[in-house]
Amino acid sequence: MKVLVTGGAGYIGSTTAKALEGAGHVPVVLDSLLTGPRAFVKDRIFYEGDIADRDLLTRIMQEHPDIECTIHMAARIVVPESVEQPYEYYRDNVSKSLELFDQLVRLGKPRVLFSSSASLYATVEDFEVDESSPLDPPSPYARTKRVMEMALTDMAAATDLRAIILRYFNPIGSDPDLESGIYAREPSHVLGQLVMAAQGQKDAFTITGVEHPTRDGTGIRDYIHVWDLAQAHVTAVESFDRVLRQVDAPSTIINVGTGSGVTVRELVASFEKVFGKQVPVQEAPPRPGDAVGAFANVDKARDVLGWSSSLTIDDAIGSALEWGGKRKDVLGYA
Repeated sequence: MKVLVTGGAGYIGSTTAKALEGAGHVPVVLDSLLTGPRAFVKDRIFYEGDIADRDLLTRIMQEHPDIECTIHMAARIVVPESVEQPYEYYRDNVSKSLELFDQLVRLGKPRVLFSSSASLYATVEDFEVDESSPLDPPSPYARTKRVMEMALTDMAAATDLRAIILRYFNPIGSDPDLESGIYAREPSHVLGQLVMAAQGQKDAFTITGVEHPTRDGTGIRDYIHVWDLAQAHVTAVESFDRVLRQVDAPSTIINVGTGSGVTVRELVASFEKVFGKQVPVQEAPPRPGDAVGAFANVDKARDVLGWSSSLTIDDAIGSALEWGGKRKDVLGYA
């Protein structure tokens, strides 16, 4: 089938497009290239433009009437930036997404697979969260994701829109062939920062927050290999109608993670094991909008979606290190 992938030039979007191709599907990429590099699109069907451009969406569907589903990944995603620029985050992540969803319904293309975030969850005692756990999104970025979850749920109840909402935990790593990966010159996420410190591009890796109520005081996350995450999207696209029939609802929310919690210090230890040497580390207070963290209860992903992760944190770290050595060849900068 053909699948529209908004944000398909990004890190997760391009990896998912590749996974779709590997499963015999055809991704149609829509991306503004605000952040995602053109190189990640490769030779895929590509439209450069805005997700809120209704005329462009109409043209895409006219030229590809066999598109059966939209994976909506296009979003601003940097937590500290969202604290500094809340208007831009609500405009791009909320207002423009609403235009996209409404136009998809008008065009008779109602299936939407939405990229949400585990950063919505409140801190719970054992840090394991399922889809019904309490929410307390700590940043404008996370709040935009929660607003869109509510909007999708309401629109699905009132219109022909149908939605599967995937709450991502923490994607790391690269695709198996090292054709794409983290592209920011200085990535804000933890593994990208570790790779930079390991390769001498930073003096040290900074642990932000060492007094959290976790087993070692550092934040806890569920680190999922980006290739596993991409495969979850393929499964969701292929089983879209079955999943909604099974839950007997026009929309549903599913955690996508490994089911294991890893602290930042534990991640550093795993990284050093794979890397083969120590990485210089320093400590700092939490950044604005940072959360203590959580890890996924993945029962629903296994039982309803029919998917579970298969790659390890060591696999992800190894691919991230390999990508760090290759990305200059792909992107033109290290």
